Amino acid sequence: MADDGERREYRMEELAREAGITVRTLRFYRERKLIQPPRREGRIAWYDDTHLARLRTISALLERGHTLSGIAELAEAFDHGRGVGDLLGVGAPTEETPVRLTPEALADVFGAEATPENLVAALDLGYLGTDGGEIVHISRRLMDVSAALVREGIPLADVLTAGRRVREHAEALADLFTDLMTAHERTPDDVLRLRPLAKSVVEAELSLALDRRLRERGA
Repeated sequence: MADDGERREYRMEELAREAGITVRTLRFYRERKLIQPPRREGRIAWYDDTHLARLRTISALLERGHTLSGIAELAEAFDHGRGVGDLLGVGAPTEETPVRLTPEALADVFGAEATPENLVAALDLGYLGTDGGEIVHISRRLMDVSAALVREGIPLADVLTAGRRVREHAEALADLFTDLMTAHERTPDDVLRLRPLAKSVVEAELSLALDRRLRERGA
């Protein structure tokens, strides 16, 4: 086993042992492109902790009853999806707290709803990004609310669909209030004071709109 700074590297037999699988299974996963190709040094193939994290994710999803085809779709999304830099942009969110999780921990948050299809949808929506063997959720608050809705019996797929529609409306509201807050040569301190006022307007209007809609439906 080689050591390159903080990165551990494994030969095929060592990686299989660490992951709790057989070498034959590891070769099968590699042929199915469920893991990235190893680093080659002559005839020696070196795997690292990113490969180990992926193998443990595959095992966790298989234990939860997911199919290899669904896991392959998720693996492709991880490999070609947004990294954490693209997810968070130039700077970290000013008010939201990103959350770093292992794929197994994320599956524990959403239980049976943590299907490969739903995780792919969350990656596409921009709720999730990847950073090596870790998953990054853009907002602890959004993650906790999504999990609470799932516990209330709302399918995660429906939560994500709603999230996409909310995102569209939120972007339009952000444009509106950004125009108001940055007009008349406002200073950064002015914008900082105005930001919570804009959020309060949106929260109050949403509360009133919910009252109207729920009364209309007799709820």
